[in-house]
Amino acid sequence: MNQTKNSSIPMLLAALSSNMHGMANEALDLEEVQVRAHYDNAVGTSDAASEGKVNASLIKNRPISRVGEIMEFVPGMIVTQHSGSGKANQFYLRGFNLDHGTDFATYVDEMPVNMRTHAHGQGYTDLNFLIPELVSHIHYKKGPYSAEEGDFSSAGAAHLHLVNHLPQGIASLTVGSYGYQRMLLADSVAVHDGQLLYGLDINHYDGPWQVAEGVKKYNGVLRYSEGDAHDSTTLTAMAYHNRWNSTDQIPLRAVRSGQIGRFDAIDPSDGGDSSRYSLSFAKQHRDEHGGWQMSAYAVRSQLDLYSNFTYFLNDPVNGDQFNQREKRTILGVSLSKSWLGELAGIPVENKLGVQTRYDKLSPVALYNTAQTQRLSVIRSDKVEESSAGLYAENTLWWHEKLRTVAGLRYDRYQFDVRSSIRGNSGNTGDGITSPKLSVILGPWANTELFYNIGKGFHSNDARGTTQTVLPIGNPALPVTPLVSTRGSEAGVRSEWIPGLQSSLSVWQLDIDSELLFVGDAGETEPSRASRRYGVEWNNHYVVNDWLLLDMDIALSKARFTDVDPAGQYIPGSINKVASLGATVTNRGHWFGSIQLRYFGPRALVEDNSIRSKSTLLTYSRIGYRCNPRTTLTLDVFNLFDRKASDIDYFYASQLAGEATPVNDIHFHPVEPRAARLTLTYQF
Repeated sequence: MNQTKNSSIPMLLAALSSNMHGMANEALDLEEVQVRAHYDNAVGTSDAASEGKVNASLIKNRPISRVGEIMEFVPGMIVTQHSGSGKANQFYLRGFNLDHGTDFATYVDEMPVNMRTHAHGQGYTDLNFLIPELVSHIHYKKGPYSAEEGDFSSAGAAHLHLVNHLPQGIASLTVGSYGYQRMLLADSVAVHDGQLLYGLDINHYDGPWQVAEGVKKYNGVLRYSEGDAHDSTTLTAMAYHNRWNSTDQIPLRAVRSGQIGRFDAIDPSDGGDSSRYSLSFAKQHRDEHGGWQMSAYAVRSQLDLYSNFTYFLNDPVNGDQFNQREKRTILGVSLSKSWLGELAGIPVENKLGVQTRYDKLSPVALYNTAQTQRLSVIRSDKVEESSAGLYAENTLWWHEKLRTVAGLRYDRYQFDVRSSIRGNSGNTGDGITSPKLSVILGPWANTELFYNIGKGFHSNDARGTTQTVLPIGNPALPVTPLVSTRGSEAGVRSEWIPGLQSSLSVWQLDIDSELLFVGDAGETEPSRASRRYGVEWNNHYVVNDWLLLDMDIALSKARFTDVDPAGQYIPGSINKVASLGATVTNRGHWFGSIQLRYFGPRALVEDNSIRSKSTLLTYSRIGYRCNPRTTLTLDVFNLFDRKASDIDYFYASQLAGEATPVNDIHFHPVEPRAARLTLTYQF
């Protein structure tokens, strides 16, 4: 087993100064760290049992069918899709249907991915611009316990960090079922005192759908870096463009009657066009006294999304297709400074930070369309949203087996809306304070205990904060701009059994209101206060130097807290998640993995009278190293060809020929068994 932290205070401070969050522990046994190269989750490296880090060695050894599924390396997370491949994924975690990212914050390096006041949905998290092979590690946290995490992070946060250089260049070609094609070229070269990293990813995919997706995706990365762990500078440019056709969710009644097949579309003209261009800069310095870091970013993005979820319910002649459109500019700067020292003989680290962000949308709009041709404007708005978050965090080592982390965060938001709807323009602002506290006990017998408590928040769509009337003409009240959340967690992490790293956490989260801006309707839909609680058990077992086993289980319960005749269940909230996996490396020329993921049935209406079915999928990989530079990899998705749903909803829709609306389950099927063969050459 690896050794626990050295008891001396100087050793603690040395470890801390080498990495501000304690993720690199100088007192850990180096040989064991190499064995656990897939994870950096050893005892003494985090402030909560539910916090952890996944390294590139594991990411590259497991297949993912779509880029967003990289988030499933976060234990308990399920990633699905209810539309075309170019759209942001649907995320589930800790009893949430997070939609496209409402209460889970995602970053690439220090650049936020969640889009606020978005044309389709608040917190929209589209990871299609990412090249998975260039991710060095994922640092994930759950719950509102970290002072440096702000908006959208109540259920958790994930920071995906890019590599600065590659030990070898990568050239790969992938071909697969249903017209899948992908080409990747990436390498790094020495330039002056640093490294210049480049990556180009081109992807085409039709999918099993009757209306071919026709995905045309282009990703590019150019990154210059210099320095080391103590002083470093990076400058990163990223470019992404994607165009696709969508097969959205379909009504169950149409499939059962034989009107359409499981992979048919009701409106074959649905689809989208998305682009994202960014430039980011980061610099940091660390020494024995502490350190500082700063980052800045600029993002320019655009989205056109065409959807039709109700078919002919509202317009029996032209149909109900609508176009959600936005053009967005984001600017942001973050600064932090930390100091190491002593307080009355007690080792201490103090940290101060500020995070600013400005979003300009011109416009963010919703149109009625037919066959992608605009018929009328539902609403068109120009929005400017700015925010500043100031946080302070104090870490005290009271004893070699007692550490506390206390934090305080204050966020201030300002909204400026210029709307096409009379009475909906205006300015408003809001602020919120979020205290945090973590207590870490141990280790004893390579086991640590954790208690975490904190407040968090999520922002609501700016258009809802100034509204007085809905697009359909009904009067409406402005919504609360910033919604408070409160969470707590008790957990344990242990390495008592040789080779097994296990963590168990019991958590609870309360939300004052689940107000969301419904981009599909152009209005804010109020919801009720809620409570979620559950238990998570994560296990990583290093059997030997070539076999790693994983088992993650998450159980949760989500209910509205007020009494309502409609019922107490939260539609779409997930209550059971399980993941089992085995990864094999270094077995001569062979390597491979198999991964099973299960997410259980969910209530689709408040009284639980209608539920979805569970979904169980298996992914597998087998690979062969032809020589030190060339590998051949076969990935198979949905190995047992199960018929299941990626997503289920229950609502009213009306098909052509139906006299009245029909309440029905609408689902998006998982894709059938598919294989992809990849030839990779390292140069």
